[in-house]
Amino acid sequence: MKTLLIIPSYNEEENVEMVYESIKPVLEYCDYLFVNDCSKDKTGKILDDLKLNHIDLPVNLGLSGCVQMGYKYACEHGYDAAIQFDGDGQHQACYVPKMIEEIQQGYDIVIGSRFVTEKKDFSMRMIGSRIITVLLKLTTGKTISDPTSGMRMLNRKMLFDYAYNMNRKPEPDTLAYQIRNGAKVKEIQVEMNERVAGESIFNPWSSIKYMVKTCISLIFFMY
Repeated sequence: MKTLLIIPSYNEEENVEMVYESIKPVLEYCDYLFVNDCSKDKTGKILDDLKLNHIDLPVNLGLSGCVQMGYKYACEHGYDAAIQFDGDGQHQACYVPKMIEEIQQGYDIVIGSRFVTEKKDFSMRMIGSRIITVLLKLTTGKTISDPTSGMRMLNRKMLFDYAYNMNRKPEPDTLAYQIRNGAKVKEIQVEMNERVAGESIFNPWSSIKYMVKTCISLIFFMY
């Protein structure tokens, strides 16, 4: 199965080389593509200097647009599947072979989940995750334990849908839509690292706004 690892990168100059080193052991299973989302730091220069496979976006599209560009690249270059893989070093490449195996078993979407066998804590962020899990259950009938995980794999059918439909953001409400339309989704247990360098796009206020927006969108799908 021809698989592409899509690595959205915005201001990740401190993480680029580390992430590349982390994915080297699985490059026998997949190719990779860094998508430089018009970074303001030296991300683009580092990608050039290291001669890593990448594309540079002329404007900042945000995470959704950046990932979608990667999906379009995958479609246009004949890939059978693609994996969204964070550029901050939190995702672990050792789970890639297992994700590919599940897609080959017939699943449309495979999610790298932190909570298949592990329990969520009661931090504000995890309370929000619990609410989204409940809303997904109400709207789709399916339990997704880690609905905000950014580590997910799409088969070829999903790949084209996400690549060429502007409404297919890599978010829980899109996941709910796909499940309601028959997509087979599987979660596999993974561990994730803490970010060691750079800054997350989420601060407390943006996290709250994200949760409210996501919950409203999921509730809309109930009707």
